[in-house]
Amino acid sequence: MTSPTQELDAPALRRLAPYLVGSTRRGVVGGSRYAVKLRAALAQAAQDPARLPVLISGEPGLEKDNLAALVHFGSGDRRHVLIRVDTSLLRADGGDLFHGSPSQGPPLLECLGQGCVLLDRFDAAPPELRALLIELARTGQWPGCSEPFQGRLLFTAESSVPELEGLCDQIRVPPLRVRRQDLGDWIRYSLRRRARQLGWPKPPQVPANVVKRLQSHDFPNNLRELDVVINRALLQAKASAVHGELPDLLPEDVFWLLSRPTSLRFDIWGWKPRLREWMRAPWLWNGLLFGLVSWLFVLVNGALWLGPQDRAHNGALNLFWAWWWPVILVTFPLVGRLWCSFCPFMVWGEISQKLARLLGWQPRRWPRGDTDRWAAPVLAAGFGAILLWEELANLEDTAWLSSCLLLVITGGAVVCSLLFEKRFWCRYLCPVGGMNGLMAKLSVLELRAEAGTCSGSCSSYACFKGGPAEGEGLATGGCPLGTHPAHLEDNRNCVLCLTCVQACPHRSVKLRLRPPAADLQKGMAVPFGERLLLLVLLGGVALHHWQGWLAWMPWAPESLQAGPLLPRFGVGLIALLLPVLVAGWWPKPLLYGLLPLVWALLLSRYLPLGMVEAGQLLPVSAFPWQGAAAALWPSWSADQHVVAFCQSAVIAVGLIWSLVILRRLLLTSPRLLGLGSTLAIALALGGRWLTGMA
Repeated sequence: MTSPTQELDAPALRRLAPYLVGSTRRGVVGGSRYAVKLRAALAQAAQDPARLPVLISGEPGLEKDNLAALVHFGSGDRRHVLIRVDTSLLRADGGDLFHGSPSQGPPLLECLGQGCVLLDRFDAAPPELRALLIELARTGQWPGCSEPFQGRLLFTAESSVPELEGLCDQIRVPPLRVRRQDLGDWIRYSLRRRARQLGWPKPPQVPANVVKRLQSHDFPNNLRELDVVINRALLQAKASAVHGELPDLLPEDVFWLLSRPTSLRFDIWGWKPRLREWMRAPWLWNGLLFGLVSWLFVLVNGALWLGPQDRAHNGALNLFWAWWWPVILVTFPLVGRLWCSFCPFMVWGEISQKLARLLGWQPRRWPRGDTDRWAAPVLAAGFGAILLWEELANLEDTAWLSSCLLLVITGGAVVCSLLFEKRFWCRYLCPVGGMNGLMAKLSVLELRAEAGTCSGSCSSYACFKGGPAEGEGLATGGCPLGTHPAHLEDNRNCVLCLTCVQACPHRSVKLRLRPPAADLQKGMAVPFGERLLLLVLLGGVALHHWQGWLAWMPWAPESLQAGPLLPRFGVGLIALLLPVLVAGWWPKPLLYGLLPLVWALLLSRYLPLGMVEAGQLLPVSAFPWQGAAAALWPSWSADQHVVAFCQSAVIAVGLIWSLVILRRLLLTSPRLLGLGSTLAIALALGGRWLTGMA
C-alpha cells in the first residue's frame, strides 16, 4: 500500500521539496493550566472532522509553526504532506503559491493535493495577498484555478486577524512570562535535547535558584530566547570544564540573560576613549594593590599595636575611624563597591594564595550552587557580631582591638584564598563586602558587558574565568568574584576592578553613568539574606544611640563600655535586633525602598567623627614623636552646629531619596506605598532625634 506522499508524482514532489515540513520539533511542555489548555486546543483542532482552517496566534518566539505542525501530524492528514510558506515573503499576487511558471512548474496548491499548507506570518503578508488567502479559506478557490482546494489551511500570526473570525479555529498561544510554572520543565527538556548533542554523557542538572531567577525574567522572545540562554549556558560550561570533565550540575553563572533595555546611560569610555586604556593598565592596579595598599595596611596595624591606644593620640586609629568609615559611606552613591577592588584584606589573601601556589598548594575550584542560602545569614550575623564588639569593647577608642578587628577579617580572607581560587570570602562571607554590595545598588556607576556582543562574538569567556591574552585582551585570572559582566543584574557582585575590561578582546564591557539607585526596580532579583543585612545595619544605628531610647530600662547600664558584661550585652543585643524583629516580615520592596534612608542614617552616625576629628590627623599622628609640640601642625575641626546641620541635611536627602524609590517600587500598591512613606518619615525623624542626642 502506497502512502499519499508516494502517490504524488515526482515533479510535484520536486516542486514541494523546498517547503516540506518533515516532522515536529517538540511538543507542548509543562503541566500548568496554560499548557494543558493549549494541548487540548491543538488536539481538538487536529481531530476536527470538518478540517476547518486553524489560526495559531501569539507573540514572537513561541514556535507557532511547530504548533501548527503538531496539529497536522496529530490529525488524520498526517500521511499527507505539510508545506510551510512564509507569506511575508510572497508577492501581492501570491507568487508560487497560486501561479506556476515554465521553469518552476505548477502552483504549489495544485501540487499539494489533499495535503496541508502552513501559511506562516499571515499578519505580515501584503494586504492584497491577505484578501486572496481569506477568500481561499472561505471558498477554497484561488485565482486561475476552477477546482477547489482539497487540502487544509493552517495560519500563524503574531497579532489577531479579525477577517478570519468565523472561518477557522483560533488558538491563542500564551507567552512564556505567564507560564512561569512551566519554565523548569522547559529548561530540563531543552537540556536533555541539547546536552547530548554537545557531548554530555547524561544531561546536567540545573540549580533550583537558577530556575527561580529565570522565572523573574519576562523573556520577550519567549522560547527562542530561552533556547539561546540554554545553549549558551551549555557551551560556556563546556568551555570552562576542567580537564574535559563536564559538570553534572550547571553553575549559576553560565545562565545570563540579555540585559533589559536601559535608558539614561552615559558611556564614559565612549566619551573619553583614552581613559579606558589608562584605567585598564595592569601596572596601575598592581602598583596600587601590591606596592601601596599591602604595605600601608602593615604600617597601620603596626601603629595600632605599638602606638598610643586612644584616638586623640594615634594617627592610625584616627585614620581608621574618622577617615575610612565616613569616606566609604560618602562614596557609595558615587563609586559603589570600588573599595573592595583594592581592599587590603583581600590583597593579603591573594599574596597568601600566590605564596601557597609556589609551595605546591592548589586551591580548589570556585564552588558552585546556592551558596547564598547559608552564607548570607552567616554574613549578616558576622556584621552584627562586629557591631556588638565595637560598642561593648569601645573599639573606636582602643587601638589594638581595632587592629584585631582588621586582622580577623584579613584572616578570613586568607583562609578562603587558600581554600578557593577566587575571592570566595569577598563575595559571600566578608561583612564589609556584604555592606558594600548592598549599598552599591545606590551607585551612579555601573560596569556591564553588551550581551549581544558577548553572545555573537565571544567563545573564550576570559572575562570571568580568565585565560591568556587574545587580541587586545590581556592575560588575567578572570573576575575575582566569579561573575560574567553580562550576567550582572545589579552592582552587588561587581567591585569595579576592571579585570573583565582587561580580558575582553571585543570592547564589550562599558563603564557608564546612570541614575542613582537604578538597581532598585520593580521585579528586581533579591538575593537571599540581603534583607537581613539591611536590618542589621539599621540595628547598628539603633545600637550606637541606644541611650536615647533604652536608658529607661531598670537594669540598663550607664555605659556599654563599662560594668558587668551580661546587662551590657543584653541591652546591646536588644538594640541591634529590634529592627530585625519589627521589620523582618515587611515586604521586600518596602525594605529596599528604605535603603537610601539607611545609608543616610549610617552616614549621619559617622559624620561627627569625620567632621570634628578627621582634620586632626596630622597633629594626632605627630604626637608620639613631638608630644605637646604636635599641636602646631595644621588642623581643622567643624563647629558642632555645622555638624548638626549636615546630619539633618544628609537624613533629609536620604528621606526624599527613599520616598522616590518607594514610589517606583510600590506605585501599583497605593496602601503599601502610603504605609512605606509613613514609616520612612517616622524613621527619618526618629533617627535625627537619636543622632541629635549623641
